Amino acid sequence: MMNSKPDARTLAYINLYAVLGTLENLCEIDEGARALLTNKKPVSIGFDVKGGPSATLTFFTNGRCRMDDGIKKCDILLPFSSCEKFNGMIDGTVTPIPSKGFQHIKFLLKNFIPLTDLLNKYMRATSENLQDEEFYRKSTTLMLYTIAVAIAQIGNQDEIGKFSAHLIVDGDIMMGVKDGPAVTIRVEDHHLLTLKKRPEAYRACMEFADIKLARQLFDGEINAVACIGSGAIRMGGMISMIDNVNRILDRVALYLA
Repeated sequence: MMNSKPDARTLAYINLYAVLGTLENLCEIDEGARALLTNKKPVSIGFDVKGGPSATLTFFTNGRCRMDDGIKKCDILLPFSSCEKFNGMIDGTVTPIPSKGFQHIKFLLKNFIPLTDLLNKYMRATSENLQDEEFYRKSTTLMLYTIAVAIAQIGNQDEIGKFSAHLIVDGDIMMGVKDGPAVTIRVEDHHLLTLKKRPEAYRACMEFADIKLARQLFDGEINAVACIGSGAIRMGGMISMIDNVNRILDRVALYLA
C-alpha cells in the first residue's frame, strides 16, 4: 500500500523549487523586495541537500532573482546533511552554516532572510493584510506559482503523486485566473515541469473566474467540484489530464500546510 503521508524528500523539493523559487516572482511584483537587494554585484546562494535537490538562487543588482539547477557557480554554499535538515531551515528550526562564502554572511542576514520573511508574510497572510486589495492580489498570485510548482514536485517525487503523473499524457496544461496570472504544467513522459507563464497553446485547461475564487480555493474555503458545476471554474480540453492534476493538487495541502 502506498504511503499517504508526506515524505521529507518530496518536501525538500517543494521547499527549494516551490517555496524559495517563488522569490523570483516576489522580486518581480513587490517593490519592497527589490529594495532589499542593494548588492553592488550579483550574489548567488547554492542549496545542496544530500539525498535531495540542489539549486542556486542568484540575486541581481537590478532587484531581480533567478533560480537555476545545480550549485556549480554559487558565491555562498549552504550544504545540508539530509532533507530533514533543509526542511528545518525552511520552518526555522535549523540554522544553516555556509561551507563557502563566509564573506557574504552579511548578505544572508541583511538581505536574504528579510526577503524570505517578506515572502512568508504573503504566503501566510493575515486577514488584516488581506483587506488591502493590492496585497490580496499579490499574495494570491504568489500562492498560484508556489502551488503550481509544488504540483510538479509532488508528481515527480511523491509515490502517490507519481502514480497520478503516470496516467497523464504528454502536453501542456494551463492553470490560471481569467484575465490574470496563469501557469503552464508541461508533461513529458510522465515528468511534470511548471512554467510560470500562460501557454500559447494547451491540451487541457483549468481556469478560475477571478482572483477571489482562486484565493478561496487555495484556502480551502470552497469546493472545486461545486465551482466546476456552477461554471466558476472552466475546464476544457483533455479532461483526464485535469483529473489527474487535481489528484496531485489534493496532496499539496499535506506538504504546504
